[in-house]
Amino acid sequence: MPLTNGTCFKPSIFTLIGIPGLESVQHWIGIPFFISFVMATTGNGLLITIIHRDRSLHEPMYVFLAVLAAVDLGLTICITPKMLAIFWLQSKKIHFESCLIQMYFTHTFQCMESGILLSMAFDRYVAICDPLKHSAILTKKVLITIITLVTTRASVIIIMCPLLIKLRLTHFRTLVISHSYCEHMAVVKLASEDVRINKAYGLFVAFSVLGFDVIFVFLSYAFIFRAVFKLPQKEARFKAFNTCTAHIFVFLQFYILTFFTSFIHRFGFNVAPYVHILLSNLYLLVPPLLNPIVYGVKTKQIREGVIKMFVSKG
Repeated sequence: MPLTNGTCFKPSIFTLIGIPGLESVQHWIGIPFFISFVMATTGNGLLITIIHRDRSLHEPMYVFLAVLAAVDLGLTICITPKMLAIFWLQSKKIHFESCLIQMYFTHTFQCMESGILLSMAFDRYVAICDPLKHSAILTKKVLITIITLVTTRASVIIIMCPLLIKLRLTHFRTLVISHSYCEHMAVVKLASEDVRINKAYGLFVAFSVLGFDVIFVFLSYAFIFRAVFKLPQKEARFKAFNTCTAHIFVFLQFYILTFFTSFIHRFGFNVAPYVHILLSNLYLLVPPLLNPIVYGVKTKQIREGVIKMFVSKG
């Protein structure tokens, strides 16, 4: 409810404006976003179906790939429908609790994606650096444990972001979120109270999750490259390196977009708001779109699985 000093106490509804500065052309921007949404849901759904149906793909690398596809699918479904509703239907209102729920699942899926990429890097490290022990190390029980830990870490560490907003912040200077989804800092900046704890916890999540994962992914690939270049035959080196190219591409596009977006968000004071919002949207929508394409093109077993699926239907 409005107060005399212009702030609002415990609001029930926020307004998402979409992409600030580009409101007049958002209906056109929605077209490529809708196409990417359809392609991402179709590609990731197809990837999950193929790996589930083909028993020969029930190996660690493909199990992690199926989990990554499920995470990408969840991330896409979490933000794109509301985004398109803002662009095309002018449905900009969102309840406070719904906003916090969207925030929680969006950042949880981001955190899970980072953890799965780390798990895939570990799988490639064992497969190339110690191939004889690969099946003994990455057993079914170990796979379940890794996936459970990745999910638990993301769920527990992210839950504090919406909780701190819910429990600490009661007065907001505006109810208009200059974003196309409920991003943590976009909501925190609306508060008219001391938000240092909220900002500090956001930084803690970023450095403890992404920082930790990036370091160990880099170490994994450093050991992989060292092992690959020690192989005596050129053909064997090429084959070993080729098994990692899809992983490296996915890893680079995810983390480069992550750090570039975070850098602009925190330090790009002279950057136009629509640039930051567009980058944030691309950061969340590009990986779910590209991952199934990259793995479909680079992985022979996935290509064969697609062919088998459509040939059997025919």
